[in-house]
Amino acid sequence: MNILLTGAAGFIGSYTAKKLLNDGHTVIGIDNLNSYYDIRLKHYRLEHLKNKNFTFHNVDISNYEALSLLFDIYNFDGVINLAARAGVRYSIENPFVYFDTNTNGTLNLLELCRHHNIKKFVLASTSSLYAGIEMPFSEDKPVNTPISPYAASKKGAEVTCYTYHNLFDIDVSIVRYFTVYGPAGRPDMSIFRFIKQIYAGEDLTIYGDGSQSRDFTYVEDIAEGTVKALKYVGYEIFNLGGNTPYKLMNVLNMIEELLGKKAKIVYKPFHKADMTATWANIDKAGEILKWQPKYNIQDGLRETINWFIENLDFANSIQLRD
Repeated sequence: MNILLTGAAGFIGSYTAKKLLNDGHTVIGIDNLNSYYDIRLKHYRLEHLKNKNFTFHNVDISNYEALSLLFDIYNFDGVINLAARAGVRYSIENPFVYFDTNTNGTLNLLELCRHHNIKKFVLASTSSLYAGIEMPFSEDKPVNTPISPYAASKKGAEVTCYTYHNLFDIDVSIVRYFTVYGPAGRPDMSIFRFIKQIYAGEDLTIYGDGSQSRDFTYVEDIAEGTVKALKYVGYEIFNLGGNTPYKLMNVLNMIEELLGKKAKIVYKPFHKADMTATWANIDKAGEILKWQPKYNIQDGLRETINWFIENLDFANSIQLRD
């Protein structure tokens, strides 16, 4: 297949591109290379995607005219939309850019799929939509109470996808990700920050008491599930998670043990836009997509730390952000 992959220089996007290429697909990757976090990570990922079947364009999905040119040039068989403004806390500071990218950008892509008769669309969404819902989270539960502009913008993208499925028969798979981590990950996420700060002996911030839990999911598992979501399903939502929640302090202790160093913890108040816990019910992805995570948290952390050590100078130079 000839796939348009948005967010190709992103953490999940780069792994999804590798999976698509390994499966024999041709990938047209786009990314706006924004500076929300250290852009050197994005260039690093792109360097590792050099392949005769991979073409990259610096394009923002909120720019309809630029996207239109790509749809005119290439004959896409499907679209995987991983381009997104991420980060719950920053979405409170700058909500407009989140809706421009996450909601309006998705609308741009769907409208172009309609005009070019592209019938398969995969949207990356988020476990942040499940705020206030009883765990484990299943896809049939209503998600009508987003507690951050980030979650609200993703909800907007999901319902827009349903509209285009209903009106124009576009086949849509929505994949809701649960706390993704792994090598060359995002420096605003806890795993990258914990590894870097513990290794360097720097102060490490915990918001709240560390008892909050997350369904951590290894990035290669997420990439595999995303590619499997290219299956024609009509309109479906799939949780992609590890199916096992871990308390933040327990994960921090695992990293301490693997590094052989202790963390210097600074506690700050829990942020009201954060969720206290996430836990994915992944039965649906298993049944329809035949997907199951392969990595447990110990193996995933080991792989992530090995990458950090093997790329120590580069990894240590990456700027963190909350």
